[in-house]
Amino acid sequence: MSLIIPNQSQRPRPAVRKTLAEELRLQLADEIVQGVLRPGDALDETELANRFGVSRTPVREAIRQLSASGLIDTRAHVGSVVARPSPQRLIGMFEAMAELEALCAGLAAKRMAANERRGLEEVHEALRALIYSGNPQRYHETNEAFHTAIYAGAHNEYLAELTLSTRERVQPFRRAQFRNLGRLAKSHAEHDLVVVAIQRGDRERAAGAMRDHIETVREEYQAYVESL
Repeated sequence: MSLIIPNQSQRPRPAVRKTLAEELRLQLADEIVQGVLRPGDALDETELANRFGVSRTPVREAIRQLSASGLIDTRAHVGSVVARPSPQRLIGMFEAMAELEALCAGLAAKRMAANERRGLEEVHEALRALIYSGNPQRYHETNEAFHTAIYAGAHNEYLAELTLSTRERVQPFRRAQFRNLGRLAKSHAEHDLVVVAIQRGDRERAAGAMRDHIETVREEYQAYVESL
């Protein structure tokens, strides 16, 4: 897997165009999380393909990805239905996410090269500017670049693969919490603690700050769900 590491000459760029499957995954995830599609609702691949004007192939891939997140239950001879992960399952996913990201942040504090640290600061500043844009989706996309820079800075490719894989499963829930009032500014303040610790080479504080950040993300997602 190739990870892009920001450097002094690389300022945050517009997000890479998503595949049809990724776009469908985000759209369907939003509709499930917001309650437009409710647990038990059947998902017909042909109907979804017609609705979005695509072939069944990206629809099938989107459903497969959402099944990994626990948002769709696919059963042999029955088909796909909307689901929700149990509270225990969701807590477990976030616990794993927190530990993986904490490990990445701690290693990044010790291993990041100077240009990687500058690149992390650049993405962090780009997020600061986006706080005032009122665009949670754009903030989410840049936020993923921020976290990916930390995974890369850990200089452990296997760990990065595990963390990215887990993030894909948790992504619908992380993305939703950015809709909470004032969440963008709070998220940036949490990131600031991580960045300061990494720049100081403080492995323990970097890991702790990241672990706390992911736990707060889980709490913010729960608050979002309760507000619907």
